[in-house]
Amino acid sequence: MSEGKKAERDKERDAVLAQAYAKTRKSLIARLDNWEDQRSWDEFYQTYWRLIYSVAVKAGLRQDEAFDCVQETILSIAKQSKKKLYDPEQGSFKTWLMNMTRWRINDQFRKRKKDTAMVGGEWDNDRKTAVIDRVEDPDGDVLSRIWNVEWKKNLADAALARVKAQVSPKQYQIFDCYVVKQWEAKKVQEKLNVSMAQVYLAKHRVGAVLKRELAKLGDEDDVG
Repeated sequence: MSEGKKAERDKERDAVLAQAYAKTRKSLIARLDNWEDQRSWDEFYQTYWRLIYSVAVKAGLRQDEAFDCVQETILSIAKQSKKKLYDPEQGSFKTWLMNMTRWRINDQFRKRKKDTAMVGGEWDNDRKTAVIDRVEDPDGDVLSRIWNVEWKKNLADAALARVKAQVSPKQYQIFDCYVVKQWEAKKVQEKLNVSMAQVYLAKHRVGAVLKRELAKLGDEDDVG
């Protein structure tokens, strides 16, 4: 696939996801209408929705099911938070969120089976294409591996999104090309029409903000 076609395909995919994200977010906020601090829940949603969605899709859910999983997972977390059921002394937030997601993924597969009235071989064949049997396994090896990969990616993406809102567009563009895309400094200088000093300054300043945001997102949970 050519680079142009890949970029076009990625753009179309992102547009579909953005539309579904906006719809799911709006529905979620409406359902949280009577609760306090909607802004914090909105920030939580923006930080973790893609993680939950990506893991749900990789576990075998369809796109619509994955977005339902996102919404139901966050609603469950919101309800539990009011009862203070998450205890940091019992394990990391990362593991707790993974388990909350796992249960909602399982719910979606059970709902699919009920709604479509699949029986016999048809249901068996469908299960062979998903990882639900392994997701439900007490050891959770497959889902844990998926979660660990997506957790790292989501942490970086969420931190970068926050960084982008705190620095100038030009500095972020330089940082993105030099650090994220790993262009040579000379290429960054020529393509963006900036000095070498600007390249290194952006790397230092934006990098410091990124480090701070990663810490806020709980980078220590990566080893949890």
